[in-house]
Amino acid sequence: MTPARLAFIDLETTGANPTLDRITEIGIVLVDGDGESPQETRTWSTLVNPQRAIPQFIQQLTGINNDMVADAPPFEQVADTLETLLAGRLFIAHNARFDYGFIKNEFQRLGRRFRADVVCTVRLSRKLYPQHHRHNLDSLVARHQLVAADRHRALADADLIWQFWRQVRHGPGPDALEAAVQHQLKRPSLPPHLPPDLIDDLPETPGIYRFHGENDVLLYVGKSINLRKRVLSHFSADTRENKEMRIAQEVRRLDWQETVGEFGALLLESRLIKEGQPVHNRRLRRATELCAWTLEERGEGDFRPRLANGCDADFGRQELFGLFPSRRQATAALRKIAEAQGLCPAILGLEQAPKPGRPCFAYQVHKCRGACVGKEAIGLHSARLMAALAKMKVSTWPYPGAIGIVERDDFTGREALHVVEGWRHLGTAQDETELAEILAAGATVRFDMDTYKLIKAHLKKSGTTVRVL
Repeated sequence: MTPARLAFIDLETTGANPTLDRITEIGIVLVDGDGESPQETRTWSTLVNPQRAIPQFIQQLTGINNDMVADAPPFEQVADTLETLLAGRLFIAHNARFDYGFIKNEFQRLGRRFRADVVCTVRLSRKLYPQHHRHNLDSLVARHQLVAADRHRALADADLIWQFWRQVRHGPGPDALEAAVQHQLKRPSLPPHLPPDLIDDLPETPGIYRFHGENDVLLYVGKSINLRKRVLSHFSADTRENKEMRIAQEVRRLDWQETVGEFGALLLESRLIKEGQPVHNRRLRRATELCAWTLEERGEGDFRPRLANGCDADFGRQELFGLFPSRRQATAALRKIAEAQGLCPAILGLEQAPKPGRPCFAYQVHKCRGACVGKEAIGLHSARLMAALAKMKVSTWPYPGAIGIVERDDFTGREALHVVEGWRHLGTAQDETELAEILAAGATVRFDMDTYKLIKAHLKKSGTTVRVL
């Protein structure tokens, strides 16, 4: 059953990022029972000093300016009152991730934990009115004829959410409302060795997560654009596969790291898997002998293949052909080309060169066109080699040096700069100091095949912002 004590809450803030921005106003409609009588409903609101300047566009949106909050109490002075008001109540907000995230972060700054069962009226509207495409508060006001007293002020918007709740209760009906609320409140079960309240801490943001087992051994690294949803999917009984069952049995600890977006999560996942070699990750394992073919000119028109090692500092800036996880596989690929094109394995370095004037073994069995004994011009032999290798050419690094790939979260306004040079991900910077440190240490980062593919694909996407460093 839905709790009988409800709190409809709305916040005004200095911005959209709960870890960086601060609350400027709190408005709450407190409801006991069904709220039909005046005695069952009361309100509480306060301006809050964010202890920082309010951006101009936020002042224009909310009507709350710096002068209005100058003498208002900071959050720490209203924290006890707020905690008492919300204790034991269902936390109901429009886009509840935003409001709940801000409240949690304000308490965390005070070294305190805040917990509540949360219902989001955006999700509620989508569930109960799926025929409509828009579910923002202005759309609900227009669609349900809600009475807006003072839009973008906390108490007025909290009252709109309360009005919408009553419309649902009298529209689709109390049973439909109850079912929709319980659907949101349903708490998945976690493995026995993980604390139950971990569910409340999992963010609905992009990032990576790590499962650790006995003795803190790394079991699994994963990524998602919604960490909470992805982590909990591992423990869903109706979709559990063998790997998920084993992880659920073995996991003893879970941690995560948030990123600005999916691209950052992909890069971080790839790096952490190679560094930690988790037990249950099969993809993205480290190719310790990564190598590729290059061409070096021995004489005029005489080009010979040379194997470049992935550890070389300039590996990603060279003209490369094929990316191979081992020298053995690279050699096998070149031998296959030689056989298909009638190239001389001795000239290619695949077998010991015969004495001057003597043919290679392949020529003797009619599999070489005789470049080793002058039957084929070395220039023609080189041209045929280059034509065959061109089919496996690795994209050349298109910039003179390092670049920063900008990733932005439009919801929070956060940005990250992914520093890349020669297809190597050197690191991710949040400010100029971090950028300088990453560039200084960049030479220690190895070329990685998976990272190369991720960066190459991302650079092809329309709208990708690149900053040449």
